[in-house]
Amino acid sequence: MEAQIHQLAGRLGELLGTGGGTVTTAESCTGGGVAAAITEIPGSSAWFEYGFVTYANTAKSALVGVDPDVLRSHGAVSEPVVSQMARGALAAAAARVAVAVSGIAGPDGGSAEKPVGTVWFAWARDDGRLITAHRVFAGDRAAVRRQAVACALQGLIDTLSAWPER
Repeated sequence: MEAQIHQLAGRLGELLGTGGGTVTTAESCTGGGVAAAITEIPGSSAWFEYGFVTYANTAKSALVGVDPDVLRSHGAVSEPVVSQMARGALAAAAARVAVAVSGIAGPDGGSAEKPVGTVWFAWARDDGRLITAHRVFAGDRAAVRRQAVACALQGLIDTLSAWPER
């Protein structure tokens, strides 16, 4: 999985290096794992300036502008929250593209409605486009987090590839 993550981060760098612009991250359950994968790539400083680790709900509100009422009504692991995280990070970083990740990596914290392994993603672009996705990953905490990092990176690649025009 580590080799796959490295390959995905490298591909992201190729796309941003060609098309210009930067990427930013707003991460909760991955705890900066997406940003760490990106910065493993030599030359990533040309297309990654900063990311946000918003593990606590207060950080989601303070750093990337998630509405506290949305957090209360939907919970941190939800489509409305990751949508606001992605848009907020994109604006704060003045980036071309952003990814937001919020989930339940376990081993605790799951419920019948949101079991351990549940992760919500949002990918936003500076032209206003936004895509969200929901996944339920299997495995222990480390496995869920690795799968979420890979999914986040693949989604960034797909977002840039599907919408190459600016």
